[in-house]
Amino acid sequence: MVADTLKEAEVRMTKAVEALREDLMGYRTGRASPALVERLRVEYYGVPTPLNQMAAISTPEPRLLVIRPWDTSVIGDIEKAIQKSDLGLTPGNDGTLIRLPIPRLTEERRRELSKAVGRRVEEGHIAIRNIRRDLQDDLRSFEKEKMITEDELAKGREKLQALHDKYVGLMDEVGKAKQQEIMEV
Repeated sequence: MVADTLKEAEVRMTKAVEALREDLMGYRTGRASPALVERLRVEYYGVPTPLNQMAAISTPEPRLLVIRPWDTSVIGDIEKAIQKSDLGLTPGNDGTLIRLPIPRLTEERRRELSKAVGRRVEEGHIAIRNIRRDLQDDLRSFEKEKMITEDELAKGREKLQALHDKYVGLMDEVGKAKQQEIMEV
């Protein structure tokens, strides 16, 4: 009973860390990365579609993204989606592909992005704490229903706290790595 609860906690906490990693990939670091625009939603025949499902995205140079849509009739829609996004990038269109030059980040913008990463990591911490709380409640209800003993409850809570600390630490590492990447000139 306790072991199953701890397994569930580990699975959910791992997913929370992976969600944080994926989310932070979309933060601009001054380098061209397809992750910047992959999940950007574009109106494709009336349906919001992720850009990576309608175009090939490549980085031929360190500061340039090239987006080659499979259907060239949507180039205008892709341009509009990029301009509406909060990326702050200006697309260049030659009729068959879109070039996205990635400008260097200013010091002020680097600090803003670093703070945004910190906020996102804190949201991840909250998610981990919520998982811990939910599973502590499950353990308490097992104990009330006499499915586990008080000792098993105490040991389960200790192990759950250890998992919490481990995954919060992982999130901090991911956040620090992204902040260093952003602050790198």
